[in-house]
Amino acid sequence: MKRDRISIKWKLYAYLAGFVILTLLILWLLQIRFLEDFYKAIKISEIKSAAEMLRRNINDPDLDTLVTSLSENDRVTIRIFQASGKELVSSYTLPDYLLNRVPPQDILKYLQIVQNSGGAYLERFSMDTLRPPDRMEDGRPGKGGPQEIQRLESILYLRTATLKDGTEVMIMLGATISPVTATVRTLRVQLLLVTGILLVLALGLALLLSRKISRPIIHMNASAKELGKGRYGIHFQSHGYREITELGETLNHTARELSKLDALRRELIANVSHDLRTPLTMIIGYAEVMRDLPGENTPENIQIIINEAKWLTGLVNDMLDLSRLQSGTLDLKMSTFNLTLGIRNILDRIQKMIGQEGYRIRFIHDQEVTVYADGMRISQVIYNLVINALSFTGADRSVLLRQKVQGDRVRIEVIDTGEGIPEAMLNKIWERYSKVGKSRGKPVCGIEGGTGLGLSIVRSILDLHNGMEPGMATYGAESTPGQGSIFWFELKTTR
Repeated sequence: MKRDRISIKWKLYAYLAGFVILTLLILWLLQIRFLEDFYKAIKISEIKSAAEMLRRNINDPDLDTLVTSLSENDRVTIRIFQASGKELVSSYTLPDYLLNRVPPQDILKYLQIVQNSGGAYLERFSMDTLRPPDRMEDGRPGKGGPQEIQRLESILYLRTATLKDGTEVMIMLGATISPVTATVRTLRVQLLLVTGILLVLALGLALLLSRKISRPIIHMNASAKELGKGRYGIHFQSHGYREITELGETLNHTARELSKLDALRRELIANVSHDLRTPLTMIIGYAEVMRDLPGENTPENIQIIINEAKWLTGLVNDMLDLSRLQSGTLDLKMSTFNLTLGIRNILDRIQKMIGQEGYRIRFIHDQEVTVYADGMRISQVIYNLVINALSFTGADRSVLLRQKVQGDRVRIEVIDTGEGIPEAMLNKIWERYSKVGKSRGKPVCGIEGGTGLGLSIVRSILDLHNGMEPGMATYGAESTPGQGSIFWFELKTTR
């Protein structure tokens, strides 16, 4: 849509400008259009409040003082009559007001009106029509002539009250609503000036703020486009507002991680390409020799071809497993199984493959342990750790596998006697295709020092278990240069 192509700067400008215009519109409506309505509503509310106060204090000895005070404060005429039409109390704040000269016979008719209205009656009319309903056609204008009187609007409010002796009285309040035309004209002129000034200032402020807010985002967007082109050395400016700063720092961290990932990808491609090319060259070479030279079709040459093919198969399988683990497409099949028995079966299988090459594996445990996990994947973890230890163990060609139960957890340690791992490299050994130190050849099925993916597979499998339940599986490595290494992992037991 075309609207989506509007930049954030102009959207912010439009929002701020629209807010200012809406605010000014509300001011115009309240100060000009509805000013008179508010004024009348407030005046009526004041009259009703005064009448209610008089009703509550109708038996007060100081009623005269209260009537005079309310009349002067609220600028209303107040008259109180008995049911017979006799006036008890009055106060005329407006000397020319028509309510001051209501004939006695009209008082009785107003009393009848308020009684029929449930004790309260309100009427708004022009000054020249201040008559009971049955005298509206009389035609007698009040003082000042009809032209002058018609310019004012009057409010008449009637309220009944009861004296101590049970006599009913009528409270009559009247007031004029002064025209607000002149006030409106004054406010209109002032508001025109204020509106012009505010529009100029507000639109300028909106433009300034929109530029200030959008500028870092625009710069960040341009840098993000460069990052999308593979330029990982780009730096995002992290200044301005807190959210912009945090976003810039996050994107800078992302750029650094992508740079590392790209370097790792290049290294992985180079290493895998080299490791694929070497066995393929040997397979092709030996196969051509066996084809072209009589007598070279020997079991030894065939075994070399088989070993190299197995190494290739192991590399491909490891890469596929790692890809599935890290992409999250591999589902764990959880079950309760005997971990101790599983370790013995794995070691028996490995021992048969390495027995003739002088390698020894010892397994130390004091009890049978069961765990709830994916048995096949945990077996893969143990297998990879043992193969890694065999590849880098010392001259004694021995590996120790130890099972220790600590509370509700079991710890599996795979210990070799190799040259060890420098402390600075301990955190990198779990990365893909990471190799530290020198292996001792092809201890298992022609695997020369492992494929470089075994420890990364171990980490991915154990992390996948943690994703199902935090803390279910933990792992780590300890090493002393010149004394060998210990790779370990822990699982919860089901005992």
